[in-house]
Amino acid sequence: MYANRIGHLNDIIVLNFPKVYISDYNYSLPDERIAKYPLEQRDISKLLVYKNKTITEHTFRNVSDLIPTDSLIVFNNTKVVQARLNFKRETGASIEVFLLEPINPVDYAQSFASTSNCKWKCIVGNLKKWKGDILRLEIDGTSAILNAEKAGINGEGVEVEFSWNENLSFARVVEICGKVPIPPYLNRKDEAVDKSRYQTVYAQPEGSVAAPTAGLHFTPELLQKIKQNDIETASVTLHVGAGTFKPVKAETIVEHEMHTEHFYVTKELLQSILRKKGKICSVGTTTLRSLESIYWLGVKVNMGIDLANSLHVSQWEPYNLPSRISVDESINSLLNWMKGNEKDFFEAATQICIVPGYDFKIVNTLITNFHQPKSTLLLLVSAFVGEDWKRIYSYALENDFRFLSYGDSSMLIR
Repeated sequence: MYANRIGHLNDIIVLNFPKVYISDYNYSLPDERIAKYPLEQRDISKLLVYKNKTITEHTFRNVSDLIPTDSLIVFNNTKVVQARLNFKRETGASIEVFLLEPINPVDYAQSFASTSNCKWKCIVGNLKKWKGDILRLEIDGTSAILNAEKAGINGEGVEVEFSWNENLSFARVVEICGKVPIPPYLNRKDEAVDKSRYQTVYAQPEGSVAAPTAGLHFTPELLQKIKQNDIETASVTLHVGAGTFKPVKAETIVEHEMHTEHFYVTKELLQSILRKKGKICSVGTTTLRSLESIYWLGVKVNMGIDLANSLHVSQWEPYNLPSRISVDESINSLLNWMKGNEKDFFEAATQICIVPGYDFKIVNTLITNFHQPKSTLLLLVSAFVGEDWKRIYSYALENDFRFLSYGDSSMLIR
C-alpha cells in the first residue's frame, strides 16, 4: 500500500490505496450482449448469485427466497423524468435540451411544481446552432408554448430559463413535451415501451435522468412476497444524473472527476439501518453510494464537523476520514444532529468514488445489473467482491446473460 497525492477541489488529498489502473477493469462486451429492449415481464430476467465465492444461476422472481433472512432491503425510489426536450429554431435547426439539475428553484420538488417558469442546468445538443434566440415548443393538447432561453454557461452545461403561458406544472410540461432519456449505448430512439419500462414500479419523487436500473426487475407481486418473507424494506432517494454514463478517460482513477448527485435521507431509514446493521441489501449502485455516504456524514458529525456547511461527501473523503467509528456511533450521531436541528429528513450530496481498497461500512448484499467495461460502476463491483468480478462477468458472458440497463441482474453477497 502506498499513498497517491493529488490536487482536488483546491486541497491536497492523500489517497491511502494503491494506484488503480482503469485498463485492469476492461473486458470484451459484444454489442449483441447489450439488451436493447426490456423483457416482456420484469421478473423473468436471469439472476446470478455470488455467495461464499460460489456462483449460481436463478430467475429474478425467486430473489425473495435468496436474500439473506432478517435483512433490510433498501431501494432508490427516484423517478425518471422525460428529460429530453427537442426544439426547432425558425431556421429549421434542431436543438436538444437535456435537463440535468434545477437551479431556480434549486429544490427538485419545487422546480417541478413551478407553474410559470424555472431555470435548469442542461446539456444542449447542437449548441453552436443556438444563436441566443428564444426556442419555442408547442405543448401538445394545450394552447401553451414552452419557451427556452439561454441564460449562461455553467461548467460543462448551459443554464436554460424555461417559461410557459398556461397554468401547468413543469412536471406536467416535461411529461407532455419530453422524451424518455434512455442510455446512449442502446443506439436507438426512445419508444412507447420505454415510458413504462425505463422506470421502477416504486418510483415516486421526480428528478432522475437515468433509471436506477437494478430496480427495474421488481414487480408489485415480488415486493409483496418480500414483505411476506419478513424482509424489511426502506427507501432512499438519489436523483441519478447523466454523469452516471460519463466514461473514465484517465489512466488511473485518481485522475477521474466523479459526478455529484443529490440524495434525501429520512429518520426512519437511519433507524432501520441501526436495527438491521450487518444485514443490509442495497438494490443498485446508487442506493449503495447513498448508504455508504450516510455513514461518512455521521463520521463528520462524530468528529464535530458542522453539517450545516458540509452536507456533502466529496470524491476521496472516505479514504481520508477516520474509519474506526462504528456504524452505531455514526448513525446515532446523525440522528442526534437531526433531532437537534428538528429535522425528520435532510438533503445531501455525494461525489463518493468507490474503488478497490474501499472499506464498506453499511452494505453487505448488492443487487445490480452488469456494467460497462472500464466504468466507475465496474470498479465499485470489484471493490465489493474483489478480483472475483472477473469470474462473475466471465460466467455471465458464457451463459447468455444480458448486459447493461435492460439486462439481467446479479446478487452479490459479501
